[in-house]
Amino acid sequence: MQLHHVSIRTADIHRALAFYEALGFSVQERFTTGFTLACWLEGLGSRLELIQIPEPKPALDAFHDEHYVGYYHLSFELPPDGPSLGHWLEGFEIKLQALALPWKLLLAPQPQMIGDHLYEVLFLADPDGLALEFIRRLPRLG
Repeated sequence: MQLHHVSIRTADIHRALAFYEALGFSVQERFTTGFTLACWLEGLGSRLELIQIPEPKPALDAFHDEHYVGYYHLSFELPPDGPSLGHWLEGFEIKLQALALPWKLLLAPQPQMIGDHLYEVLFLADPDGLALEFIRRLPRLG
C-alpha cells in the first residue's frame, strides 16, 4: 500500500493551481466532484488533489493555534546540495510576484536539530493560508 494523494480544498482553484505549478507541480487530470472543479497534480515526488469549494470559509490557523489537532502541514524536502532555503525562497517569491499570487511567510529559514541531523526549515502559507514546510538537510561539519 502507498499514499495516493493529499487533497486540498481551495477557495479559488485557478489561483491554487498557479501557486502549486510555480512550486513544481503539473496537472495530470481535471475532473468534477459533484458540481465543483477538481484536479490531480503531480510533482516533487508526490500527488495533490485540488478541490474548489463553492462557499469557502477561512481555513483554521493550524500553524499558530497550539491547541489545533489534525493535519498540520505539507513538507517538501529540498536537496542538501542545492541553494539555501533563503536563496530558494527569493527565487520562489519572484515567481509568485510575477503571477500576482498571495502567500505569507510563517517562519523565516532557520536551523533545527532533528535527531542527529541539522536541517534548515522554513514555513510559508499558500494562497488559502495552508501551512507548507520546506526543509533541507545541512551537511555534517567536520
